[in-house]
Amino acid sequence: MTDVVALAAELMAIPSTTREEGPVVDAIAGRLVAAGWNVTVQEVSAGRGNVWASRKGGGVTLSTHLDTVPPYVAPRVDGDRLWGRGACDAKGIAAAMMVAAERLVAASEERVDLLFVVGEERGSDGARAANQLPATSRWLINGEPTESRLASGCKGALRVLARVQGREAHSAYPHLGESAILLMARLLLELDALALPVDAALGATTVNVGVIRGGSQANIIPGICEVELMVRLVGDAAPVKAALDAWAAGRATLEYGSFIPAQLFHVVPGFEVAPMAYTSDIPLLTRWGTPLLFGPGSIHVAHTPDEFIAVDELRASVDHYERLVRSLLAT
Repeated sequence: MTDVVALAAELMAIPSTTREEGPVVDAIAGRLVAAGWNVTVQEVSAGRGNVWASRKGGGVTLSTHLDTVPPYVAPRVDGDRLWGRGACDAKGIAAAMMVAAERLVAASEERVDLLFVVGEERGSDGARAANQLPATSRWLINGEPTESRLASGCKGALRVLARVQGREAHSAYPHLGESAILLMARLLLELDALALPVDAALGATTVNVGVIRGGSQANIIPGICEVELMVRLVGDAAPVKAALDAWAAGRATLEYGSFIPAQLFHVVPGFEVAPMAYTSDIPLLTRWGTPLLFGPGSIHVAHTPDEFIAVDELRASVDHYERLVRSLLAT
């Protein structure tokens, strides 16, 4: 586990989209067992689980997720970049954490744990399960692509399903029906005008219309339309829900789904600090210690077909993780 680029590419070569993480879980668990770690594989659902590797405990846990978004993109090194699915989100980060932990152990520092979870990209069932494990660490360093900056905080997330009911009719006689799609379209145009919370550290609340479903056939006036919204929260969800309820009142029904709160994180002197607009598993890992968020690579290329990480940044991140662990253990 000494060559972080080779290890990252090895992990990336194992497809592990959410719900299909079993092979990469087995590979990492086997590697850590062979290196002398005490390894627990916590089943999250059939054939997939979280990997918890420990030594002495009581110190710092390095954690990230093993699942990726689809589709699978094979790894390749081209020039000074490692390309492919998971390069920065987050198998490159997992590799850097593994190499940093091995360095610490080789230097007789065994107060470091590794926690690799599944399911982060679709509901974080892995993190929810991991919070039931008997963690002993005082600090948690979670890994997401932060461009090698410590995150001062992360926005939260709230999923919302909005549904509009119309009236079906033959498309040759539109006056006999009411198009749910047109009703929803007019409603969505009002979203940008909503007065939503703004936070001095995390910025503005944002709403993304991610999925639209409606109608059944082109020759039928659509009787139903629904959209899936993702709200990025900067504070309490209550004022956001109040604004959305007022927006939908009498025109649409709303169903509120999964919720992750916004959070502010611990930082360490000597690192550049910046807020992150995305969320992470940190709010679901409350038993693992005071949280920090740090990782190489940019979120701007994550979830894209051109995902990559700079080789130099990936190599440097091993030093950064080791330095962060030592700094926290010294407090």
